[in-house]
Amino acid sequence: MQGSAACRAAMPCHAQGGTQCSTTGSMQCSAAAVQGYVLLWETCSVVPRGMQCSGVRESMTVAETHTKMATVPLGFNIDAPRWDQSTFVGRLKHFLNITDPRTVLVPEEELDRAKALVEGCRAGLVPPGSSQEQLLYAKKLYDSAFHPDSGEKMNLIGRMSFQVPGGMAITGCMLQFYRTVPAVVFWQWVNQSFNALVNYTNRNAASPITLRQIGVAYFTATGTALATAVGLNLYTKRAPPLLARWVPFAAVAAANCVNIPMMRQQEIINGVTVTDGDNNELGHSRRAAVKGIAQVVVSRITMAAPGMIILPIIMERLEKFPFMQRIRVLHGPLQVLLCGGFLLFMVPAACALFPQRCSLALTDLELELRDSIVAKHGDKVPYVYFNKGL
Repeated sequence: MQGSAACRAAMPCHAQGGTQCSTTGSMQCSAAAVQGYVLLWETCSVVPRGMQCSGVRESMTVAETHTKMATVPLGFNIDAPRWDQSTFVGRLKHFLNITDPRTVLVPEEELDRAKALVEGCRAGLVPPGSSQEQLLYAKKLYDSAFHPDSGEKMNLIGRMSFQVPGGMAITGCMLQFYRTVPAVVFWQWVNQSFNALVNYTNRNAASPITLRQIGVAYFTATGTALATAVGLNLYTKRAPPLLARWVPFAAVAAANCVNIPMMRQQEIINGVTVTDGDNNELGHSRRAAVKGIAQVVVSRITMAAPGMIILPIIMERLEKFPFMQRIRVLHGPLQVLLCGGFLLFMVPAACALFPQRCSLALTDLELELRDSIVAKHGDKVPYVYFNKGL
């Protein structure tokens, strides 16, 4: 094997445009080629930005590297869903897998190794001895930490796998500290700050948003939540105690109806990218954006509903027992733990309500886009597809 041709055959990082081979045949990858990481196939480890592959195996030639590579098992597609995504049960299994809160504890280096392994598998080459289980686990880590559109690593707090630990703490505190206006204001502000980060992180990355639009979305949603919470809090002063406990949920639901559309307003203004069944881009659709965002709003409210509706009923009854009155200091931690129990199931269940790859009938598209698709493809594209976000 010679020069760059051998290098292209051996290294999937060439797919990103940057594999380089020296004239002597020793292998090295530019940092820009792989966005700062290079998979070392023998050890499946990651080299930080700026270091060269030859730093570990200076004597390894490209030919030696290629011979040590293994090909992906015949018929195995790492991007193919493990479960049927056309059914709720299949989607539930998928999201139980990628929203696993334990992935939050995975070190950054292991996430980078998982990404390199997934990209190598897409290129058709994997480290020798890699089992299908290892490849699927790498894909699980990749899906939990990297954006499906851009492939960039998402911030920790905004990942769906952080919804259980982050959401249980904030929701538990909102349900515990609901009696005074200052407490309501503080915890609603904390919750909307958290939600804004989650919504921004899980947006459709093909539709950029400016800092000004982010700020407007954040303050509008926070203002809506505070107005709803404080207004209902004052209104329910003379109402049964249980109604007052449901005020946080009403505020969260109202804020979600504002926060998500505002944070993703660029999608509504400019449309989202729609494709055919083979992922060929067809154009941009505002109607597709509206459908996707509406489904996300419903999912988010559903995610919060059981814990914020059922848990107040449970606590209202438990607090009447003498032993609960003696341990008031533990009411807050108890609600946090119970919220965690609800969210552990509701996060994947709510995400699974609608397909991640959303579809829209050709007849429901904007007239101009529909005519353009029909002119190019005739009646071969009855539906278009797009990423609705989470």
